[in-house]
Amino acid sequence: MNADEVVAPEPAVRSAAAERMRAHRERRRKGLRCITIRLRATEINELIRKGLLSGHASQDESAIRTALHRHLDSTLTPTWYGGPLSPR
Repeated sequence: MNADEVVAPEPAVRSAAAERMRAHRERRRKGLRCITIRLRATEINELIRKGLLSGHASQDESAIRTALHRHLDSTLTPTWYGGPLSPR
């Protein structure tokens, strides 16, 4: 290698903790929060009864998450629409 050659630095490797913090900050910028909740079998059955979740997907965490989001989207009016969650 000559003294005139420029070598690009190798990309930094992020630690797991740094990656979690990056994801946390990105969610916060988007106005999202990450929480863990416990659902009863009866609540999952209600998602199925309402047609938000298919019966064969009752053990699929991704499908349950999607069904729960659909339920929340259909029952809660976002604040930016001036709905019931708007500050008074």
